[in-house]
Amino acid sequence: MKDLSLATQLVHADKHLNPNVDGAVHAPVNQSVLFEFADAQGIVDAFQGKQAAHVYSRSSSSTTNALQNVLSHFEQGVGAVTFATGMAAISSSILSLVRQGDHIIVSEYLFGNTRSFFKHLRQLGVEVSFVDVTNVQHVVAAKQTNTTMVYTESLANPMTQVADMAAIGRFCEQQALLYIIDNTMSPNVIFSAKSCQASLIISSLTKYISGHGQVLGGSIVDTGLFDWTGYANIQPLYQVADKQQWGLTQIRKKGLRDLGATLPAASASTILIGLETLSLRYQTACDNARRLAIHFVNHPDIKAVYYPGLAEHPEHFLARDLFNHYGAIMSIELPEGVDIIAWINRLNLVICATHLGDTRTLALPVEQTIYFEASAEEKSKMGINAQIVRLSIGIESIDDLIADFDSALQGIEGIQ
Repeated sequence: MKDLSLATQLVHADKHLNPNVDGAVHAPVNQSVLFEFADAQGIVDAFQGKQAAHVYSRSSSSTTNALQNVLSHFEQGVGAVTFATGMAAISSSILSLVRQGDHIIVSEYLFGNTRSFFKHLRQLGVEVSFVDVTNVQHVVAAKQTNTTMVYTESLANPMTQVADMAAIGRFCEQQALLYIIDNTMSPNVIFSAKSCQASLIISSLTKYISGHGQVLGGSIVDTGLFDWTGYANIQPLYQVADKQQWGLTQIRKKGLRDLGATLPAASASTILIGLETLSLRYQTACDNARRLAIHFVNHPDIKAVYYPGLAEHPEHFLARDLFNHYGAIMSIELPEGVDIIAWINRLNLVICATHLGDTRTLALPVEQTIYFEASAEEKSKMGINAQIVRLSIGIESIDDLIADFDSALQGIEGIQ
């Protein structure tokens, strides 16, 4: 498998990593909730962690394990845990690993729901500092004696800020800080979070991984780079023989088993199938996004374009060093006085929906929806205003997309 291209590995990974005795190419959908033990000692040993076995599908099943094997392989990790949604992966993992009195540093450009979760942690006695992660010096300045982790998105949604991930990774390694990268917007076909020293890689499988807007899921992969023996929050019960598994063991027990956001077996199977075409879909979407961004920059009726593939983007050169493509999301800013709701309604091919990473191109008014709960100060720091429209670019013909946007922009001055 390692000698094959990534695109080929994606197609064949399930078959090679999860062989079935009957020759099935895809891992079977195992929907059993319970698992029988012929010897009662077996279930005792499984509960006590003395042997690996499925005991109850809230914690594991052969189908979710099959997906975890593939995800861990592609991130070059030592293991993975899957969850019912991307937000479940974030919240369940973080809640498993922090405790009252900890201080964590997070990106100030986080997706709205993720930001809301971290703000809620403050009510649980966890200190949270939101910082500009496009420059490592802001992270360095925010560190305190009780700092335990740094959390960032690789490519921010919706304004496409790019975190200074390699430099942050070196800092976290020097300071023995847990380093978590949410890699949803730049899956490993264009960016390796492990190459930036990420300890844990989080992804919303709902987006590019599955790709078709028909299933929810989330995951966390341990890269094997973090020394869990120096992390004070790992409970003695979960300090298993394999020290690289301490973090995932606690996440499985406290985050998945206790909080219960289990990925259904049918969803895991759907995600595995979607994963096979990730490289093909994402390459087309990225190519479309680049061509659209260039088209928009030259359009007289668009005030600004936020896309890291453009030379004028503040983190363009950082993105160029980190990624082998610039992603498939962007935001555009329409002129003051334009009714962006009316403008979006003029689009015929492009769909108005709150989602990302779909095969179809999507448009969403940002300030009025996913950042409706944010304060004026927060929105200002993130660069969000009432004229921003987020675009998730799909795999349609680029000529058809350009024609749809141009048609909606035609006579834009009259949209009030």
